Amino acid sequence: MDNIQISGTSKTPDVNFDAGSGKLEISGRSIPENSYQFYEPLLSWLDGYSGQPKDTTMLTFKLDYFNTSSSMYILGILKKLEKLYLAGHKANVKWYYDADDEDMLQTGEDLKQIVKIPIDMVEINQEA
Repeated sequence: MDNIQISGTSKTPDVNFDAGSGKLEISGRSIPENSYQFYEPLLSWLDGYSGQPKDTTMLTFKLDYFNTSSSMYILGILKKLEKLYLAGHKANVKWYYDADDEDMLQTGEDLKQIVKIPIDMVEINQEA
């Protein structure tokens, strides 16, 4: 299975989905012109990955901002990982947020209530 590596722009996040290691990361800013066009290949990739996942799948979000349409796809990605998790595979999510960004913290907390998958909230202190 091919990996997905997408270099971020001012409107789209960096994406690194590595099938070989089970490490998936989305980072940066997500305000794409067409969220469907950007995120649909990621959802399709996850469908394929779910057929032969690694022993442990680690999904990391390091987003500093995303729009409403991106949030629907972020939830969709979490739902696909939740299916994997509920099928008995190890899966974990790390949700990074800036110490000063209460909205991103709250979004992560809200997502924890929606999906039945462990989500670790990781505070980033930018002053360090």
